[in-house]
Amino acid sequence: MGPEKNILAFGDSLFAGYNVDPKDSYPSKLQNALRAKGINAQVSNAGVSGDTSAAGLQRFEFTLNGQDQTPDLLILQLGGNDLLRQISPDQTRANLAAMIGAAQQRGMDVLLMGMRAPPNYGREYQAEFDSIYSDLAAEYGTGLIPFWVEPVAARPDLIQQDRIHPTADGIEVLVEATLDKVAAAIPEDSPENGNALASEN
Repeated sequence: MGPEKNILAFGDSLFAGYNVDPKDSYPSKLQNALRAKGINAQVSNAGVSGDTSAAGLQRFEFTLNGQDQTPDLLILQLGGNDLLRQISPDQTRANLAAMIGAAQQRGMDVLLMGMRAPPNYGREYQAEFDSIYSDLAAEYGTGLIPFWVEPVAARPDLIQQDRIHPTADGIEVLVEATLDKVAAAIPEDSPENGNALASEN
């Protein structure tokens, strides 16, 4: 219903749909769920398995330039691979900030999908990493889902054998858990008619 809303889901394997059918990826299932909710959504999957925030930043402008039109909403989901490599949180923060800034300059709204470091990484690293997403959301005025994989994190039955990636059923649970927040983040105005978030910033 209504004008088409173009959403760019930009992230790593959690968006790419690691080891699941493409139709079971988070962006694909999200599109179906938004349409079932009455939102005329077109969700483009720009997830690349293994991407760190630095790798994402390297392909970000190219990906945006490859879109037929400026997306109404960017869902930005990166940092998990930085975490696995214990990359400096300052670097992760700077890379995500650069992508958010570039998206907002193009008049796009942004929804940031947060991650959390496990306790075994040490208190200092955990605190520095966990604050990245809330700090950036506050600084840039973006939407935020603080720990978006939380609904499946403690559910072994919804995680693949690698203990990292959700199963198709797990992805379904994530879509259900995040659907309302994604829907709320979609701007009412198209980029051509002015973007609410861009005008506020």
